[in-house]
Amino acid sequence: MPFIDIDGESFRIQIDGSEEKPVLLLSNSLSSDMEMWDEQVAVWSERFRVVRYDQRGHGKSVVSTRPYSIARLGRDAIAVLDALGVAKAHWCGLSLGGMVGMWVLTHAPDRIDRAVLANTAAHMGPPELWNERIQLAGRGGMEATVEPTITRWFPQDFRERAPGIIDRMREMVRRTPLVGYKLTCAAIRDMDQRQAIHSITTPTLVIIGAKDPATKPVDGELICSAIQGSEKLYLDAAHISNVEQPEAFTRAVSEFLAG
Repeated sequence: MPFIDIDGESFRIQIDGSEEKPVLLLSNSLSSDMEMWDEQVAVWSERFRVVRYDQRGHGKSVVSTRPYSIARLGRDAIAVLDALGVAKAHWCGLSLGGMVGMWVLTHAPDRIDRAVLANTAAHMGPPELWNERIQLAGRGGMEATVEPTITRWFPQDFRERAPGIIDRMREMVRRTPLVGYKLTCAAIRDMDQRQAIHSITTPTLVIIGAKDPATKPVDGELICSAIQGSEKLYLDAAHISNVEQPEAFTRAVSEFLAG
């Protein structure tokens, strides 16, 4: 299990694919880790050098206790590329990973070749929603967040027909560090990138879950309208669309990144 050191802080990474291939950096959602991309890596690593990392406060990466921000998480992503000697990469981020991607696209556009922003939003209010989630986790730990999270992530019919996948995703939520979860919730609460993303000129694909109750279709449409020339794809899915519709998601991203 490889780790890299960034300014004295440890980040878990995983690299698949040969060094001569273009780099694709994957960025995970809130309450997950790099294993959320397991369904995609086998396919994408045939064409790309796939780099996964656990976000700060997630998986086995550093759990710092200072306040988090989307900017801090964006700088982490750039630092991962720097540590690996990668000047420019493709980007694919879902939910939180898409929020981080938007920050990188607006603040370091030269580092991203083509970008996929999936099931994400440039702003997620009201603040009370995030304060309630932070309080819930504070009272009951990550266990208290498991079922509400799974219900937002996947529709009932999928939960019923794919119990093994759902159990795997429950465990991913459970093992998320509590401090990291709470601080990341606060970072999302305080984020507003609605104006900044108008400056993005990088080729971008926005994937929208037609049944997503977390980052609703209107959130994806706002991103599309703000990023001139962006492409849009609806999937018949809720929030974690790469797990619910793995074949369609994998194919769409592959085709878009191929240009």
